[in-house]
Amino acid sequence: MNYDVNYLKEVLYHAGECFMGQLRDDQIYSKGKDDYVTEIDLIVQDKIKTCLMDKYPNVQFMSEEQINEVDLSQPCWVLDPVDGTTNLIHDYHCSVISLALLENGEPTIGLIYNPYMRELFYGVKGQGAYLNEHPIHVSHQENLSSSLVAVGTSPYYKNDEMLDKNFHTIKEVMKRCSDIRRSGSCALDIAWTACGRVEAYLERRVKLWDYAAGKVILEEAGGILCDYRGHPIKNQLITNLVAGKENVVHDLISQCINK
Repeated sequence: MNYDVNYLKEVLYHAGECFMGQLRDDQIYSKGKDDYVTEIDLIVQDKIKTCLMDKYPNVQFMSEEQINEVDLSQPCWVLDPVDGTTNLIHDYHCSVISLALLENGEPTIGLIYNPYMRELFYGVKGQGAYLNEHPIHVSHQENLSSSLVAVGTSPYYKNDEMLDKNFHTIKEVMKRCSDIRRSGSCALDIAWTACGRVEAYLERRVKLWDYAAGKVILEEAGGILCDYRGHPIKNQLITNLVAGKENVVHDLISQCINK
């Protein structure tokens, strides 16, 4: 089947307009400790799902804010309607829409849209990666010591063991890199890695809808994405993740994660 990437871009542009509304307290719901969904998540999800089902009725649909029963060996859309919901609640402008198409279990199209900055990152397998129609590539920085590294803190997992693991790793990264950054959005961090704003990104226990779109964008931009043991990631529903320029990723794994 042929997929119209320009149509997908327009769908995300229109859905992104919903981010600009002001949230009320009664539009924010708790899914668990420090895990929230808002009316904006649900509205964006419904808008995008309707558009995709109208144009591609035979393609399955998976999203963070619904119960999913899908066969990932068959074509499937994977959506995070708001990656960075806590940021959205606090009006901290680092939230994005992340949409991927999986075919045979692999992302072949990925789009990540930040409506606050009007930046649309997208990639198509075998056709390159782009930011607002301009080709992008991972950083040319060769050394971890001169690299900016984005980190995530797995905020839904705050038991002592996970906190100790995360912040031990972050400490080891900080000792060896130029500096660290944290946006609070997995998809945004991967997109910024793909365009060279940071050299790498790592986080434990990210979900498929967090990383699927970023995976194809990053790979088309010349980067790699793997787990904390250096193994390729395909369509795991939850995984530890390192993304970035290949040599920097390998240094992070050997010098910081598995130290």
